[in-house]
Amino acid sequence: MEILGIDVGGSGIKGAVVNVETGTLITEKHRIPTPQGAKPTDVANVIAQLVEHFNWKGKVGCGFPAIISHGVALSSGNIDKSWRGINVEDIFHQHTGLQFHVGNDADAAGLAEVTFGAGKGVEGLVLMITIGTGLGSGLFYNGSLVPNLELGTIPYKKYKCIEHWAADSARKRDELSYPEWGKRFNKFLKIVNALTSPDVIILGGGASKKMDRYKDQITIKTPVIPAQFQNNAGIVGAALIAK
Repeated sequence: MEILGIDVGGSGIKGAVVNVETGTLITEKHRIPTPQGAKPTDVANVIAQLVEHFNWKGKVGCGFPAIISHGVALSSGNIDKSWRGINVEDIFHQHTGLQFHVGNDADAAGLAEVTFGAGKGVEGLVLMITIGTGLGSGLFYNGSLVPNLELGTIPYKKYKCIEHWAADSARKRDELSYPEWGKRFNKFLKIVNALTSPDVIILGGGASKKMDRYKDQITIKTPVIPAQFQNNAGIVGAALIAK
């Protein structure tokens, strides 16, 4: 069974056609930069461009950087505040004519990992952290999702959210080396580890591919491992949402 998976991020919107029985991408990934401000109509237009790129006519799964309840965005994270209260599935359907199934982006990435990747067969509590413009989080107990756990929004010092201090975007903004940023990220891991007591933490997102550059800064005892799908976890998981 093949489904188009789309991962909406703060800096890029990417997609691929996924075999949802195996978790493999059966097309090349295609990425379009997220429009400045990430307003609803602009993002929906990019979604339509991706659908057209793949000449896709079937179901679409989408990971979205917000708390999603029954297709409706309840938060706005690293996208425009006007998304709050909007039915994301409906607006994407209006722009493409296709059936969309939308979920939180980190939940989607975690779904890929517990189904096919680094979290497959792991008993107990698995915490997925996606590192990018923000810090997404997905929590799974014995493979079942506990949805919309937004640990990146924890207030920290002078920052409204800890992700503004510890995400990969903060590393770039503050021109930090990976070891310097790794100390910040380790502080975030200490906090979420104390809150959730997971059996394993899986790191996804762009920075997961460079874990060797900052792994020496991670000091928590809980195993911390890179996502098997790395930055493609969100695409694979998005397709699984639609399955």
